[in-house]
Amino acid sequence: MENYIVSARKYRPMTFDTVVGQHALTTTLKNAVKSGKLAHAYLFCGPRGVGKTTCARIFAKAINCMNPTAEGEACNECESCKAFNEQRSLNIFELDAASNNSVENIKALMDQTRIPPQVGRYKVFIIDEVHMLSTQAFNAFLKTLEEPPAHVIFILATTEKHKILPTILSRCQIYDFERMTVENTIAHLKMVAAKEGISYEESALALIAEKADGGMRDALSIFDQAASFCQGNITYDKVLEDLNELDADNYFRMVDLAMENKVSDLMLLLNSIIEKGFDGGNVVTGLASHIRNVLMAKDESTLKLLETSKEQTEKFKAQAQKCPTRFLYQALKVLNQCDVCYKQSSNKRLLVELTLIEVAQLTQPDDGVSAGRGPKRLKILFKRLIDSHNQAAAQVAAGEKPLVRKAKAAAAEGDGVQASHNATSTTLGGNAATATATAAHGAAATNAAMGGPGMGAATATMEAASETAGATAGTAGATAGTAGATAGTAGVTSGTAGATAGAVGSASGAAASPQPAAGMPRLKLGSLGMTFAGLKHKEEEVKQAEEEEIKNKEEATEFTEDQLSLEWLRMCNRMPSQMTGLAQRMKNIQPTILSYPDIEILVDNKLLLDQLGAIKGRIRASLAASLHNGSITVNLRLAKQNEIKPVLTKKQIFDKMKKDYKPFALLVDGLGLELG
Repeated sequence: MENYIVSARKYRPMTFDTVVGQHALTTTLKNAVKSGKLAHAYLFCGPRGVGKTTCARIFAKAINCMNPTAEGEACNECESCKAFNEQRSLNIFELDAASNNSVENIKALMDQTRIPPQVGRYKVFIIDEVHMLSTQAFNAFLKTLEEPPAHVIFILATTEKHKILPTILSRCQIYDFERMTVENTIAHLKMVAAKEGISYEESALALIAEKADGGMRDALSIFDQAASFCQGNITYDKVLEDLNELDADNYFRMVDLAMENKVSDLMLLLNSIIEKGFDGGNVVTGLASHIRNVLMAKDESTLKLLETSKEQTEKFKAQAQKCPTRFLYQALKVLNQCDVCYKQSSNKRLLVELTLIEVAQLTQPDDGVSAGRGPKRLKILFKRLIDSHNQAAAQVAAGEKPLVRKAKAAAAEGDGVQASHNATSTTLGGNAATATATAAHGAAATNAAMGGPGMGAATATMEAASETAGATAGTAGATAGTAGATAGTAGVTSGTAGATAGAVGSASGAAASPQPAAGMPRLKLGSLGMTFAGLKHKEEEVKQAEEEEIKNKEEATEFTEDQLSLEWLRMCNRMPSQMTGLAQRMKNIQPTILSYPDIEILVDNKLLLDQLGAIKGRIRASLAASLHNGSITVNLRLAKQNEIKPVLTKKQIFDKMKKDYKPFALLVDGLGLELG
């Protein structure tokens, strides 16, 4: 026991051929020895435990060998080789830059370089952890490193190349050492186990190799630890117990349970893992690494990125066939977010549980990435509601066109106006009677949801004014029905029928008489940025709304979204008085830079979209002039439901500030302030 040497030292390579996992690098060094083309400075860099210092010693030994072999290896028979093997060589010096990092230490080193070697051809200085030298020491070292004596060779080794000054890097030949692969580590551990007479399970060696994380020294240290714990028989279960590692089978089971949406079983599995002493954060990171490996196993070309044993690789391939790619992407995103928030969380276990629940719900239909199950039935109802309203609006708009044309023809005849109205009323009488009864029920549901009188009849009054107004009113009725749907499923159904029937019935009523029904509130078109005159001449305005000429096409001044917003408000303030209503509605729009210099304007309804489309050329010309960029393009788009943001009133903003900011609430209450 007194002569026991750890495996990392006992089985340290003594020749280039015994170095593991650095074939290209060792071949280069051997060829340099064979040809005698030696540089004056070398830099070996790479992760810990990959053979930097070992290769430096082998290289220094081969350089001073009197009779190197044809392959560029040391002969181990000459006096220089024997002196090195017996650790009494006076030509090879090893320094630790972590403890010798001052200018004085570098000066002492330079004094040693002046003395030629007594035995051998070169003095070799191996400086380990060279990145620890101070800036002053590096600067003092520069001149000697660039032009050392002919008999001096420097070999620098470091794990952090980025900390070394560029002036030092430019004076060295740089060799980047690779991380040890799992396969190379397992092969080397098998060799050590065979020489030590230790039996093993290959899965246990694979676990040790994965735990080493690319470092051979770490792998040999863990191997010695496991061999002591297992008493000469290294098994997978014993290594798990000794290293306190979580069995990979747990991660495979977690993914299977998540795919089957078995939240309860997943929570029980997590609890059993935590009871064994494992940290929740390590479970999350381990599961993320596992899912990453599953993702890599879905394609044969990425299998090489798996640093696992062949047995584990086959398990990953089998599970990859069962897991959709979208599930893997979303699971990685959720787990990564949990990892980011884990340290700041006050209830870490709850965070881990919520994360696993969210992962387990990713395969639920119509749920997206939200935690827990969403109200799928309600989602379906909303979708059906929107589709039905769109169809109703299209039918009303299509059926109204001949009606309006008949009314115009009758008005042109003069004496036949009344007859035309009577004919129209007779034709639509039956539908109007039915629609009136249904509209009353629909209006009641809509009023209950919106807290005000229904807008079906009032909006339909506008429909009789023009063809375009009719389609827009149908869209407005659909929006009102959608709002009413939030009051409940019954309210949704009745609101749908009421809004649709109200639109049809009001259209027929408008053809018979331009006056709204008794008790119905009048809807002022000015509040919508419209006038009757504007509606009458809408077709002419659309035809005349051509692209205005950009006078500053050569200007290309860059602008930001803040500048865009400012000039947008200024443009709204400059609009003519007859467009005041439209200008006020435009102030609620926030234009964005879609792809510079393309500007996107999201509009929340079809009516406003048509109005902005008519003046699109003027909008573009105005923004191009104020922003000094003639390449601007303006894209109008109807916003989707999830893109519409509510516009708050001043009272709502005031109340929200009082609720969200306690100092502001105290100030308001203390001074007795009110919103004027």
